[in-house]
Amino acid sequence: MIALRGVTKTYRLNGRAKCMAARITTTFPTGASVAILGRNGAGKSSLLRMIAGTMRPDSGRIITTGRLSWPVGFAGSFHPDLTGAQNTRFLARVYGVDTDALCAFVADFAELGAHFALPVRSYSSGMRSRLAFGISMGIPFDTYLIDEITAVGDAGFRQKSEALLAQRLAQSGAIIVSHAMGQVARLCRHGAVLENGQLTYYPEIGDAIRHHEALMEPAA
Repeated sequence: MIALRGVTKTYRLNGRAKCMAARITTTFPTGASVAILGRNGAGKSSLLRMIAGTMRPDSGRIITTGRLSWPVGFAGSFHPDLTGAQNTRFLARVYGVDTDALCAFVADFAELGAHFALPVRSYSSGMRSRLAFGISMGIPFDTYLIDEITAVGDAGFRQKSEALLAQRLAQSGAIIVSHAMGQVARLCRHGAVLENGQLTYYPEIGDAIRHHEALMEPAA
């Protein structure tokens, strides 16, 4: 279970305030796969980071049960001076999983080749994302936090990533931020739309997609 209770977050830039979350109160059920939808800049990734605990809300509480992944696609999980393999081993020890097994899984899945033995600071953003996705899929989490990660790579890698994520979601929950409506329709059962700091939760993903697509229609 992930519960938001009066969560508020406001950014200030050049003297202007933008509210990303305005006293949001909602509950994501245990084991649910939920898509967070909204226009660019609505605050979806910020909301995901607050749920993960890597960003603090200005006010309110976030209550979580079970083991959550970090926000996949967020490079802040890695030490830039360590190699991909070293970062993988470090996270394996943090989460109590076999280091050799996780390294073997990530090396095979992420398709980094010789770069797996190079410092992460030398990686492109796509390589960092593939590393993050591979590590997160190799560690058993109760809830996976996914931020557009399966958009990274060629068509074959995207297909492989989505297939693996679908396998994980057969036993775990997820909160997925994505602009790919076909993808969220395949992977998610529930949805929520973030707009003007308000989060509207829908038990049926189709209703969330229709709300989002209505927001994206050009004004008459």
